[in-house]
Amino acid sequence: MGKEIDVLFILPSLRSGGAERVMSFLAENIDATIFNSHLLITGSNEDQKYQVDNIPVTFLNKSRVKHAVPAIIKHLVKSRPEIVIGSMGHLNTVMGLIGLFFPRTKFVARETTISSFSMESEETGNEKPAMVYRWGLKSQDKIICQSNDMKIDLIANFDLPMSKMVVINNPVTSKFKLKKRAFAKDKLLKFITIGRLTERKGFQRVLRALAEFNKPFHYTIIGSGDYKETLINLIDELGLTKKITFISHTDKINDYLAENDVYLQGSYVEGFPNALLESCATGTPAVVFNAPGGINEIIIPGQNGYIAQNHSDFLEKLELSICQDWNPSAIRESVYSRYSEEKILESYEKLFLGLTSLGKK
Repeated sequence: MGKEIDVLFILPSLRSGGAERVMSFLAENIDATIFNSHLLITGSNEDQKYQVDNIPVTFLNKSRVKHAVPAIIKHLVKSRPEIVIGSMGHLNTVMGLIGLFFPRTKFVARETTISSFSMESEETGNEKPAMVYRWGLKSQDKIICQSNDMKIDLIANFDLPMSKMVVINNPVTSKFKLKKRAFAKDKLLKFITIGRLTERKGFQRVLRALAEFNKPFHYTIIGSGDYKETLINLIDELGLTKKITFISHTDKINDYLAENDVYLQGSYVEGFPNALLESCATGTPAVVFNAPGGINEIIIPGQNGYIAQNHSDFLEKLELSICQDWNPSAIRESVYSRYSEEKILESYEKLFLGLTSLGKK
C-alpha cells in the first residue's frame, strides 16, 4: 500500500515536555506504508529538545500560537492533509476553529491535562471554562483523552458528545533498560521525582512528608520551573537541604531512575504522567498521591507501587514500599503489557483509518 493518508501533526514547540515527546514519536513511527506524516511547529527550533529526522518538519517561527494562525491556514491550503492532529489546549482551541473552514479535513485534538482543573482558580475553584475553548473542542472530529479521568472531565465540564471521545494512553518506549541496582544499596534509600517545578506538581507535599520520614535517604528532583525558589525555601525551612539534589535537565533519565529505589509523585492533577510510566519501565516502584489523570490506571497496588490518599497515608505507603521485595521485571511488565509503543501506535492508526474513506473500504 502506498502513502495514501496525509497526516499533519502540529505542536507549539519541540522543547522538553510530555506532549512534545509523544507527538514527535507518533509522527515518526506511525506506519509509513499507510500514512504520510508531516510535523508543523508554530514556534522555532531554538529550544528544540527532540530531534526528528525521518519525516518533514516545518517551523513557522512564531512566538505565540495566535500569531501563527495565518501561516497555519496557508500551510493547510497548500498541503490539504486528510487528518490534522494537534496537542495542548490552546492549540486545540485554535485548530478546532480553523477546522470549520476545512470541512474535508478531519481534525483531532489530543488533550494533555484535566482541563477543568487547569482553567479554574486554584484558590476558589469557581471560575468557568472559557467558552471559546468549549467551541474549539466541539468543532473537532475526535478528541483523544490520555486517561479515563480526562474523558470523564471533558464530558462533565464541557458537554462534549461521548461519540467524539476516545481514550488512548501515552506510550512507554522500548528504550528504557531494566535496573540492576539492589534496593537501598549502602543502606541509603534513594528517592526521585521528575517534572516541571510548579505548584500543581505537588513537590511541597512530598517534601513535607519526607521531613517526617525517619530513615536515611536522599531525594533527587529533576526539572526546572518558576517554583524552584519556593521549594528551596521550603527545603531550608524543613531542614532537608543536605538531603536534596536539584538537576535542571538531563538526557540520562533511564540512568537516574535505575539508580533510585522509589519514584515519588505529589501532583494534584496529571494528564497521564510520562515520568511515572518511565519509572515503572525501568523497574523502579512508585509511591504517589492520588489525583485525577490516569494515576489509578497506571499504578497496580503492590505490583508496581502504591497510591496514597493523604499526608499520613503517603508516609505509611512509603514505609510499606521499602519493606516490600519488589520484582523489577514485574514492575516493568505492568506497564509494557498495557502501554507499549506497539499497542499505542496501533490505537492511533486504527483511529486515523476510521476517520478516512480508506479505513471504511
